[in-house]
Amino acid sequence: MAEDPARVIDSAFIASLSTLTPAPRKGPDELLTPDGALTCAEALALFDDQAASRHLDLAARALRARGEGFYTIGSSGHEGNAAVAAALRPTDPALLHYRSGAFYLARARQVPGSTPILDVLLGLTGSRDEPIAGGRHKVFGNARLSISPQTSTIASHLPRAVGLAFAIERRKKLGLPSETPSDAIVVCSFGDASINHSTATGALNAAAHTSYAGLRMPVLFVCEDNGIGISVPTPEGWVSEAYRDRPGLRIFRADEIAAVGAHRVASEAARYVRERRRPALLHLSTVRLMGHAGSDLELSYRTASQIRDTEAQDPLRRTAAILTSCGAATPEALRERYESIRREVAALAEQAIARPRLSSAEEIMAPLAPRSPARIAIEATRAPEASARQRFWGEALPEREGPGTLAQSINRALGELLVKYPEMLVFGEDVGRKGGVYGVTRGLAKRASAARVFDTLLDEQTILGLALGAAQHGLLPFPEIQYLAYLHNAEDQLRGEAASLRYFSQGQYENPLVVRIAGLAYQKGFGGHFHNDNSLAVLRDIPGLILAVPSRGDDAAAMLATCAAAAKIDGAVSAFVEPIALYHTRDLYEAGDALWCAPHRPVPEHVPLGSPRVYGEGRELLIVSFGNGVPMSLRVARRLEKDGIAARVLDLRWLAPLPITELLAHASACGRVLIADETRRSGGVSEGVVTALVDGGFRGPIARVTSEDTFIPLGDAANLVLMSERAIEERARALLAAL
Repeated sequence: MAEDPARVIDSAFIASLSTLTPAPRKGPDELLTPDGALTCAEALALFDDQAASRHLDLAARALRARGEGFYTIGSSGHEGNAAVAAALRPTDPALLHYRSGAFYLARARQVPGSTPILDVLLGLTGSRDEPIAGGRHKVFGNARLSISPQTSTIASHLPRAVGLAFAIERRKKLGLPSETPSDAIVVCSFGDASINHSTATGALNAAAHTSYAGLRMPVLFVCEDNGIGISVPTPEGWVSEAYRDRPGLRIFRADEIAAVGAHRVASEAARYVRERRRPALLHLSTVRLMGHAGSDLELSYRTASQIRDTEAQDPLRRTAAILTSCGAATPEALRERYESIRREVAALAEQAIARPRLSSAEEIMAPLAPRSPARIAIEATRAPEASARQRFWGEALPEREGPGTLAQSINRALGELLVKYPEMLVFGEDVGRKGGVYGVTRGLAKRASAARVFDTLLDEQTILGLALGAAQHGLLPFPEIQYLAYLHNAEDQLRGEAASLRYFSQGQYENPLVVRIAGLAYQKGFGGHFHNDNSLAVLRDIPGLILAVPSRGDDAAAMLATCAAAAKIDGAVSAFVEPIALYHTRDLYEAGDALWCAPHRPVPEHVPLGSPRVYGEGRELLIVSFGNGVPMSLRVARRLEKDGIAARVLDLRWLAPLPITELLAHASACGRVLIADETRRSGGVSEGVVTALVDGGFRGPIARVTSEDTFIPLGDAANLVLMSERAIEERARALLAAL
């Protein structure tokens, strides 16, 4: 039977102490080394943090063996990252790699009253008393320590780190107050395998690009390089070579794996970022001990010799050797410290086991997406300050310009919100000087300033990461994704990052934002799939995400105000999908009727989350639709009316949350339901609507018209696969004739 790697590492460290020869003792306030900045007391504190991190890893495996622990990915071999924490301030926002345990402990040492060992143990045991995620996940996070919780998605937190660094500087530029010190820097740690992920390369590029362009970007990336990603080795030297000559990004190498040895380079890197306000990459040498996790059988992909060579590089052994050779402690004193920490961790582990765990679905979901409808209504209808509005619009007050299209209404609504919220930012590809591909943001940069409405580089992960970091730092971002199909390059920034932050922090951290997405189809065949994506499934599947799809201008303005209010009041994340084909539509029934235009209201009528719009009072058929399907359905209803059939049309407007109560009420009043769904038949919106009707007890006939299960082709061929007005009418008449 193979030896337990945890026991091997533990025993080897203890045995190594007996081989050390102590130097004459120094006082606690003396410098550890003549050329260093650490006193002996500070160096010993780093040893304690490293040892505590090691014992937490050992405890994680022991708890798992007892059936009381649920996470065994440890930090053993990465304890040198304690030096990074020691080189920073506890007010520097930190986003941590899942092997940055010693960093967490060293950061907590700087904040009186912290209980980091118990914090981690409560996370390992899934206790609802764990201070950040409340038992929902084992993460390194603590609001008092300025550490926001990160999940294990590979490198997904790096774009947010870029956004946070940007936001620190942008708040200063806008003259907005901040609780974060003006010279704070952001630190973000990750593994060497993750540096190859597109999210990491995009974030590093965005930071370098921003700095190269002359903007401040105070972010310190820390690559904890242990040379292997689960079972796949990283070529030696790859990290430093890959970024050695990168314009705008300074590289620092910390080759000493012991925290006391890495401290000098970590301090130099932190000082560079803090003083220059430029990004840096700290390449921190580490090793990985005890495999990837408790279930990992290293011998299946590494030789016994390779494992032994790695174990010999244990950073605790290296730290102990430095401490004894420099006179900070004797081997016997280090062993007593190590064993004392073992006893402390064991005692606290028993306390953690006894703490309560999550016990109901309601408790688990409580922080996910709280809603405060009354407060949102008040905020959504709060008027902007009159003089600020006059300065923004000048003589061109939008209410004087007559009814507007969907695009014009969105433009005006964004302007009103920029007046109302000085912390609001609008950004994305082409949204600034050009005013957007379809002119939706035209003129806003000139009115609000280029500091608030601006262009970004072409990278959707960066656009959303910028929004996440800005929102976390108290700004109100309205990022734009130019086309719905482009969102898929970066959708995990919404799923794994934006929507999960409140959930994994119990509301202690939020990233309130409204993502505007130009989307859906019916552009007369122009552009093919990438400009006519009609699938919303990925957005409807994100827990807690608000999904809005307006079809007309007055709804769009009111819904934008509601989304902004939900962001301010509840920290909500919204996806606001704008039907491109309706942007410039003016007419509804016939040319020149202008019935699809709407007058501007400086303070729009409130449209609550999950409330539909209903057209007509017919009681023979309810047509349920949204987006492009709404004007189609209204024209069908008018033709049915001419034949004596009274139908009403329900525009869902909100696809998450669906307006289920109103849907059921109108379905019951009409007795028959036809769903006109421009998305695909499989995985489309209509599936959710049908399910809601059935679950709600509706027993009348239900039919649906959808688009086909395919990508949208180029040219006129698009009409062969998209839901059509003719198909809606034919299905409506068939449904009525069947009864």
